[in-house]
Amino acid sequence: MLFRSLLPGSFYRNVTDFGSGSTLNIKTIGSVTVQDVAEDVAVDYTPIESGTITMVIDNYVGDAWYVTDELKEDGAQIEALMTARSMESTRAIQEVFETRFLKRAALAMTPSNPNNVNGFAHMRVGSGAGNIATLKDFLDMKTAFDKANVPIGGRVAIVDPIVAATIANLVTLTSNVTDFPLEILRNGFDRDHEFIMNLYGWHVFTSNRLHKGSFSNGTATVADGVANIFMSVADDNTKPMMAAWRRMPSLESERNKDKRRQEYVTSCRYGFGVQRLDTLGVLATSASTY
Repeated sequence: MLFRSLLPGSFYRNVTDFGSGSTLNIKTIGSVTVQDVAEDVAVDYTPIESGTITMVIDNYVGDAWYVTDELKEDGAQIEALMTARSMESTRAIQEVFETRFLKRAALAMTPSNPNNVNGFAHMRVGSGAGNIATLKDFLDMKTAFDKANVPIGGRVAIVDPIVAATIANLVTLTSNVTDFPLEILRNGFDRDHEFIMNLYGWHVFTSNRLHKGSFSNGTATVADGVANIFMSVADDNTKPMMAAWRRMPSLESERNKDKRRQEYVTSCRYGFGVQRLDTLGVLATSASTY
């Protein structure tokens, strides 16, 4: 089964190789502090600072369908029909994976809290009238990431098409696709996602699968909102999200002789986890107004 437009693997740390079972305990490394050294003076040794992140393989997704003997005998273009059905199954699994990934990222934020890092909020609400996004919101999120010492390169913003329309009303979209997003788009991500522009260092993409609901940063609330995701994907150490596959999607089939039909089933198991909050940001905006 070909997964071409699945959410790019570069957007999360793949921890499939860690352990077995449905619960994974993953070690993380803390910050490192260097020291001045001098000749003939012993260096101070410090223990490795580490923590443990727990993630659970709790997503079990599948699809099943069949083709009757009568359809094979009487129908036309059956092979093309079966291929199209298999492709739609793949697409549906991809959509669920992305939807649940983006929901997990949105819910990583502490509710009704600005989720400050070094004094700057990583949970924000659109500052425009009716909670629409503004250019200042993107600039403020950039500043929050800068103050959190997040690498400049590899910053991605996944926004709702409503936010993309808001941006189009504010600026002239003339930016060229840079090498970083071009690599993502080359893998099929552009089937359901559009690269908008580079704005204040954010590679801005659209998605219709962002988590929707009521959001608050403690001072402002948007009731009918969508959680736009900002994150660093510079490398595995800076990516805020993790994912692990316990079973990759696979297609199986067998003949049911009693019902005279060929049956097909595909299933997969995976889970998500959050390894860092300082490289993750959420901008809650109106889901309908721009």
